[in-house]
Amino acid sequence: MNYVVCLKYGTKYSAEYVNKLYNGVKRNLTIPFEFVCYTEDARGIDNGIRIEPIPLVPGVEGWWYKPMFFNPKLGLDGTILFFDLDVVVFRNIDNFFTYNPNQFCIIRDFNRHVVRNYNKFNSSVFRLTTGQHSHVYTEFMQDPSIPIKRFPGDQDWLRAKIPDQTYVYWPDEWIQSYKWEMRDNPKLVLDRKKGGRNFEKPGQPKIKPDTSIAVFHGDPNPHKCADYWVAENWR
Repeated sequence: MNYVVCLKYGTKYSAEYVNKLYNGVKRNLTIPFEFVCYTEDARGIDNGIRIEPIPLVPGVEGWWYKPMFFNPKLGLDGTILFFDLDVVVFRNIDNFFTYNPNQFCIIRDFNRHVVRNYNKFNSSVFRLTTGQHSHVYTEFMQDPSIPIKRFPGDQDWLRAKIPDQTYVYWPDEWIQSYKWEMRDNPKLVLDRKKGGRNFEKPGQPKIKPDTSIAVFHGDPNPHKCADYWVAENWR
């Protein structure tokens, strides 16, 4: 079975983000799949989405629940493609299920745009098969407070625990940072109406022929971005 999964924890992202991610996947994935959202609050999420509860752990919040996707007893049996909620899927993504089958795949972090041969993970989009690298979960659960204190985020924990030669990076062109690569690092200013920072001026992104996913890490998130392209593709 092919699964597309996401994680909605707390109030940072609303049900709108889950629903629009689901819509983007439906428009751009032609192979059979099941969309699964792990959350502690399913209010407002579309009926076509399978809801599963987050196995809550004291002291664990937000992205630190991502190691649970390496739990072989999570209830998913097959290929698991994970998306953060702040991504926009705008072209066909069938190749994300066929690329290097049976390998763990993840983004080479977007600092790649300024550091040559950058070799750190970004966990906005990753793929694994059930039971793969299960130690990522079991070692985390021995005492979650230790990795949470030691590492800046889940992707640093993944990078530390997944050995070289057992993962591959997605091709850089397939997944791009919206602000750093597609909008070429434009000036950000305080957005008093919407909160946080936004682009000083709305603009049109530069889209490479093989790009199908835009990642909105940091500011602005899609619902704050005034670019027409975002409104057209995040729906």
